[in-house]
Order: sequence, then C-alpha cells, then structure tokens
Amino acid sequence: MDEPVVLLVEDDALVSRFVGMVLDDLPIRLQVCSSVEQALQFLAEQRVQLVITDLMMPGESGMGLIQRMTADRALAADAKVVVFSAGLNTKVREQLASMNIWRTLAKPASVGDLQGCVRDALQLAGQKAPTSPPSEPAAPAAPGLAEHEALAVATHFAHNRPLFETYRERCFVQFPRDCAEGDQAAAVADLAVLRRLAHNLRTVLLTLGRTEGHQVATRLEEAACAEDAPAAVAGWKALREHLAP
Repeated sequence: MDEPVVLLVEDDALVSRFVGMVLDDLPIRLQVCSSVEQALQFLAEQRVQLVITDLMMPGESGMGLIQRMTADRALAADAKVVVFSAGLNTKVREQLASMNIWRTLAKPASVGDLQGCVRDALQLAGQKAPTSPPSEPAAPAAPGLAEHEALAVATHFAHNRPLFETYRERCFVQFPRDCAEGDQAAAVADLAVLRRLAHNLRTVLLTLGRTEGHQVATRLEEAACAEDAPAAVAGWKALREHLAP
C-alpha cells in the first residue's frame, strides 16, 4: 500500500525543516512547496491526502489556496486541509470558519501537536511518537538562555534534546541568509519583506526558546504592518542581533 501524501505549503525554510524532522518517523510522503503556485502545480499532478498550509506567503496567500481548492474540488479531492499559521487571530478564525478547513494549528507547534494532527487526519492513531533519548543539557550561550532552551526542548521537542540541537544547527545555517535579505530590505525600507521575515522569524525564535528575539520580531512585524518605516528599519537592526549563534 502506498504511503499517504502530505503537502506542506510553507515559504519559511526553517519551519519546513522543523515539520520534516518531526514527521520523519511517520509512514507518510511529505512534499514541501514554498508558494501557492508550486502547490497548485503539484496538486494538478498528484493526489494528496492532507494539505498543511501557511497563510502569509510571498505572492498568493494560503487563504487564496484554500479558496481555490474549495472552488475546484478536483484539485485536492477529499484531502483534509490544515491551516498552520502564527496569525490565527479572531478575525482570521472567523474567516476560516466559513471555509472547508479540517483543523487549525498555531505556530509554533510542538512535536506532539504536529504528529497528532497528521495521525488524526490520516487515521494513523495507532502509531506511537518516537521515544526521546536522554541527553545532557547544552552549556548556556548567554545568561538565562539555557533555561529558555530547556523549556523549548520540553514544550516544542517532546524533551528530545538531540532533535532540538539538530534543528538549532540548521537555523544557524539559515540565519545569515535571512540577515542578508533583511539588510537589503532595510536599506530601501521594503516593509513587505521586513514584515515577512519578522513573521517567520518570530515563530522560529520562539521554537528555539529565544523569547526576547521573538518579542523583537513581533514588534518589527507590527511596525511593518503599521507602515512605520523608521521603526521597522530600527526593529530589523535589533532583530538581527538575536540571529547570532
């Protein structure tokens, strides 16, 4: 029997990486698309059993993808749709209530949240989450950071320190690329790019237990949404300090 296909529509490479790591032990085939355009092309060629989509992405939004799938049922057939977003406020939830959504999942999600959602959607309830191997806590990189990381390991990684450390290493590979993109955007006050970076990074930083960085990213996103260019540029300069190892 073929493994069920799960389509993840997510533009942030680090969020996609986290989801891929978490779902690696499940008997599924995960396909990642970084835009609605890519997702539509994949859906036209491949039947899927579950679609997990972000809402805020470059180009067409995840909301647009959901509307397309609702209008053309042949796109996703009987696939369940999960909205996976950091922007699930009251207004968005009210809008989603009238759509064909199976479940919403707030970012950052834990290992248990993600695995449980996929198991429920694909009726894999008998599968067990992998047991977390014991490990020694890592040395703190700054005062207080070890405690925040320990809480993140417990909250988001099911006490699996090696999984957390593997993900953290991947983040430190990606962060210089984010810094380069943000620096270019700040130089020309491109608020759309700064908003997207802040939106994505606040989830990643909270997943890593970097709560202060998460708060800085949240304020940057708010400034960009308010079209306050000076505050957004200053916010980016503050945020990039939290992207160092």
